[in-house]
Amino acid sequence: DMQLAFERDFQYTTTKDQERAIIDTKHDMELERPMDRLICGDVGFGKTEVALRASFKAVLNQKQVLYLVPTTVLARQHYYTFKERFEKYGANIALLSRFVTPKKQKETLEHLKKGYVDVVIGTHRLLSGDVKFKDLGLLIIDEEQRFGVEHKEKIREIRVNVDTLTLSATPIPRTLHMSMMGLKDLSMIETPPLNRYPVQTYVVERHEALVKEAITREIARGGQVFYLFNQVLGIDGMVHKLQKLVPEARIAYAHGQMNKDQLENVLSDFIEHEFDVLVSTTIIETGIDIPNTNTLIIHDADKLGLSQLYQIRGRVGRSDRIAYAYLLYDAYRNINDEAKKRLNAIQDFTALGSGFKIAMRDLSIRGAGDVLGSEQSGFIDSVGIELYMKLLEEAITGVSLDKPKETAIDEIYAARHVDPSYVSQDSVRIEIHKRIAELNRFSDVEDLKTELQDRFGALDADLQLYMYEKLFKKLSAKVGVYKTIVETNQVTLVLSMEASQKMNGIKLFDKANAFSSQVRLNYMKGHVQIVMVIKNEKRHWLYLYDQFLDDLIYN
Repeated sequence: DMQLAFERDFQYTTTKDQERAIIDTKHDMELERPMDRLICGDVGFGKTEVALRASFKAVLNQKQVLYLVPTTVLARQHYYTFKERFEKYGANIALLSRFVTPKKQKETLEHLKKGYVDVVIGTHRLLSGDVKFKDLGLLIIDEEQRFGVEHKEKIREIRVNVDTLTLSATPIPRTLHMSMMGLKDLSMIETPPLNRYPVQTYVVERHEALVKEAITREIARGGQVFYLFNQVLGIDGMVHKLQKLVPEARIAYAHGQMNKDQLENVLSDFIEHEFDVLVSTTIIETGIDIPNTNTLIIHDADKLGLSQLYQIRGRVGRSDRIAYAYLLYDAYRNINDEAKKRLNAIQDFTALGSGFKIAMRDLSIRGAGDVLGSEQSGFIDSVGIELYMKLLEEAITGVSLDKPKETAIDEIYAARHVDPSYVSQDSVRIEIHKRIAELNRFSDVEDLKTELQDRFGALDADLQLYMYEKLFKKLSAKVGVYKTIVETNQVTLVLSMEASQKMNGIKLFDKANAFSSQVRLNYMKGHVQIVMVIKNEKRHWLYLYDQFLDDLIYN
């Protein structure tokens, strides 16, 4: 089996989290509906390996893969990784970015259209109108917070039924929120590689003495330093200042406006330890993997976003040495409250695998944004997270483009919130929403109810209904219910014609009889109908149907 052979080529042992993410991704790719999965894992925790295996599976099925990355540096790194892994299997890997010559770009575009290219890796150049595929099957978006919503919507328009895999250490609040609601499937890779230590993080006022000490200490132990200075125009002056401060240090600089050869030469020399300090813009945010660089100094850290800070900090601490990150701010400049929260958050979360927590904190600081519009963050506090989720779900139900002709389910009026009086912390309430979105079996609901009761006390009826409704939607979809008719005395589930034809009638009849005399079956115009009489029934019909459908599907 070629897939197994490819996976055996991986030189490390996969962690349990990684293995689970790989299994879930491959399973999603085999379903009829397009995959939409978010892989959330810290820098260096093995997200790329998930992408490699998913890509190989797509290529084996004669599908093309588009791997979209935010920077040319990261594009080149992934290109060489893919070339090395796919080489002996005869797959054709191509690179498309501004650093590829026009002649080579033209050739790649032609080969993409004809199907000669199996995997294309590139930056936003891939979003241009001249990029056409013969049969695109998988879209991978790496570090999506670096792309605008318009970019992502554009890439999705290339082919509606394309499997989508999003890789991120700190997903933007909008996407994290969607995964919480179950709109995206979420895989967490939280297990760090062996011998990996948390980055020691300090938020401090900018002082020359501190900068000098940090650089000289790192050089003394044979290491290298990233100095992040996010102003192209002033980068020369910054290098000059640092050179005066630490005369013995060999210092170079890099930024995105350099041409291909200049940038590659500087990075190559830094990797070869020709320089001790690299002064750089946020071009180092993604894609530069230099294990010998274990001190990071960020000039004006308060001007960067939370996920940016987290990503940049991930550039150090990629070896078995303890790494240091200094987040500097100007003592004479007023810092707004939001910037203070960001800096405190990045300092709070030094443990390995904190990316998801960082994104959760970011969700609280910035809000979840406009899922159906172009804004990726917004002010969640202005309406409250519970009301926001309810409005969000209603909006999505109203405008979904992929709504099948026969799958409209009547609105079920169940509460969809976790009351702040029950759980006061935003982050914990979000975690509960996530757990509810993951419910698959009736026993899962009972287990979660028991856990919440132990932690927070008795559950109110609304919260229980929220759980039952989430599960009902999943179970009814599995059975093939396309319509739910709720009346005063009874609730009817109408199966689609296709599901009605596939249904094992004897099993359905036996389960209905065993469950209750209140359940009866009808067959009208090609549709099986399951009717449950709820008159004089104290328990909610969602609870009863969850029990019945779970038994029908799994027993």
